[in-house]
Amino acid sequence: MELENNNQVIHVLLADDHVVVRAGIRQFLEQAQDIQVVAEASNGQEACELLKQFNPDVAVLDIQMPKMSGIEVTRWVRSNRMPVGILVLTAYDDDPYVQAVLRAGANGYVLKTADPREIIQGIRDVFHGKSVLDAALAQKLIAKLARQEDSAPVESLTDRELQVLTFTARGYTNKAIAIQLSISDRTVQNHLANVFQKLNSESRTEAVMRAVSLGLISASIAEEKS
Repeated sequence: MELENNNQVIHVLLADDHVVVRAGIRQFLEQAQDIQVVAEASNGQEACELLKQFNPDVAVLDIQMPKMSGIEVTRWVRSNRMPVGILVLTAYDDDPYVQAVLRAGANGYVLKTADPREIIQGIRDVFHGKSVLDAALAQKLIAKLARQEDSAPVESLTDRELQVLTFTARGYTNKAIAIQLSISDRTVQNHLANVFQKLNSESRTEAVMRAVSLGLISASIAEEKS
């Protein structure tokens, strides 16, 4: 298994209601020396409890779980402002699920049919503040957004907001964007808040997908990695 060349270990919480599935995912995740599964949850409520107990760097969540779904767990995490990246790993590729996950505030959405190396890289990307979306799902979502007719025109982005959005699409964190543009982290946050409002989006990934569908940024920019 290809390993990332650094000494920082990413602590992961794995939540899935199928024991066999969790065991299989854990087995290939821990083949990467920079990833350690510190806790496993069999339902959404247990995932919330373990998130408070272990404070992992990344939570890998299934969507359909007893007691609380992965979407509900994601909303709970964001409402409590917990500093954890969320990667949804699921068998569901339906547009409503994808959009609900992104609106809840997840950092990534990957299918269980993905190559294990893609899932491992997805965890690394989420840990480093990047947005992750299965390539096939991204194409479907962009195409759907492009076909939608909005009841009201999208308010124009300022040049600075477009700059911030472009760096966001390339996977830059708020701190990295601030350094690139010689502005404060808080100013970056304010610009992103304006972008989210203007694009009717609730997450970085959703904003980027919306911007691509509207032609504000190109798909090639969104595919670049910093």
